[in-house]
Amino acid sequence: MAAERSKRMIHTAGCIIIGDEVLGGKTVDTNSAFLAKYCFSLGINLKRIEVIGDDEGEIVEATRRMSNNYDFVVTSGGIGPTHDDITYQSIASAFNLPLKLHEPAFEKMKRLSKPHPSQPNFKWDEPSPALEAKKRMIILPHDEKLQDEDQVVFVDEGLWVPISVVNGNIHILPGVPRLFERLLDGLKPRLLPRLTDPEGKGVYRVLFSTPLAESEVAPYLTELAAKAEPKGVKVGSYPRWEKSRNTVTLVGRDKDFMDSLVPEIEKGVKGRRVTTEGEDDDEGSDKDA
Repeated sequence: MAAERSKRMIHTAGCIIIGDEVLGGKTVDTNSAFLAKYCFSLGINLKRIEVIGDDEGEIVEATRRMSNNYDFVVTSGGIGPTHDDITYQSIASAFNLPLKLHEPAFEKMKRLSKPHPSQPNFKWDEPSPALEAKKRMIILPHDEKLQDEDQVVFVDEGLWVPISVVNGNIHILPGVPRLFERLLDGLKPRLLPRLTDPEGKGVYRVLFSTPLAESEVAPYLTELAAKAEPKGVKVGSYPRWEKSRNTVTLVGRDKDFMDSLVPEIEKGVKGRRVTTEGEDDDEGSDKDA
């Protein structure tokens, strides 16, 4: 089943942000927003984002459920060297897999990482608590039924950090935003052949600026949505607090159909198509507030 999952076409995605520090307000999550834009650009329908704590039971439940419900699942966080980094062990437990030191990752770690200045006496070939802590980051869930390249992926030659893939569709990434983003960008070539649009062009979004209140434009948008939804096009309305204009959007894949609606929508919302939200705010409308 895991092997089949790793090859199937990708239509939907789920995201699990793991970390007590996010739930406690210490860390602001930016990774889910990056993933949302990433999925949109590739035409992947991101269906769900969850934030959960460093709790094995919650990680087990969330990863099992999302793996079953979505084609592409990304987790962020909980794979560092300390006691509260339990993502690998929790996801291994979720799918009844053992944990195993990944030797190629260990060799990459030794070659590409440098000991912290606070560890002047650290040596890779001498047992120490620091060495064991570093190894925690490359002791990965291991499925003996799968080829190594299908469950441990290196996407950047300049990084020792692997993407551990579990149950064919769960991709375990670090919580550090620059690493999360770099690894996802590196993963893209592996995803493109599994997308509905193999060129990864994604979906099409059209923005309209309207001076009308949402309550004023709502009846027209209800009619528009009824016309657009059979074509797989979604209509959105977004108020812009203390701005002079609100935003209406079309999102879908049928570019010709969406373009054909532009004159009608401009008339219906008494506005116009724009490239960037806010580009036609009235002067003095505090558009940067």
